[in-house]
Amino acid sequence: MLTIKKHVEPSAEQWDIIIEGVRNPLNSWDQSDSGWDTDGKYTIGDRDLALMLKLSRAGSDHAKFRRMIPILVTITAPLYWWKEFDTYKVGTTANSCSTMHTIHKKPFTTDDFSDELLWGDSHDTLNSIIDDLNFNRQMFLDTGAREFWDSIIQILPTSYNQTRTVALNYEVLRNIYFARRNHKLKEWHILCDWITTLPHSEIITIEGAKS
Repeated sequence: MLTIKKHVEPSAEQWDIIIEGVRNPLNSWDQSDSGWDTDGKYTIGDRDLALMLKLSRAGSDHAKFRRMIPILVTITAPLYWWKEFDTYKVGTTANSCSTMHTIHKKPFTTDDFSDELLWGDSHDTLNSIIDDLNFNRQMFLDTGAREFWDSIIQILPTSYNQTRTVALNYEVLRNIYFARRNHKLKEWHILCDWITTLPHSEIITIEGAKS
């Protein structure tokens, strides 16, 4: 399971200065066709978009502007997915719900885990683990003994869901999209599908030189 609670896209002011930077190398600002209309709305022009797509096809060395396009997003996903996501360290920042500090704050339920792909007796196995987690949680709350907390941490399945708020950019999302769009984990497919909904996502998804 992977869910995206909300995300924040680049502002009009950010697009304005990003496009100005795109035209810096050739001093071609006079060819820009993006701008503000009389109602105060900012529109990216066809020529500017075509230039960004051309640079994107040419590879990451030419498309440095993608690193300047920010996205903030809150994602809930299982620990086994976050373990793979942590590959993308450069250009990302994340604040996560703390497992170490809050794992014992409430009883465990099946809603805390990604279990939609379990079949047969595997559901019974998960329920048994949840019972054991709750036993150790209650013993820790009652006694404060560290060994019960340690047991929670060590038997916690990687299907346990964690929420993180993540700062990304279009370059990181491009790396994710092309590396993970055909991955066996369905969580990556959900994320890649979301990427295609972002403003001018073709800057991310367009085929071209290897980045």
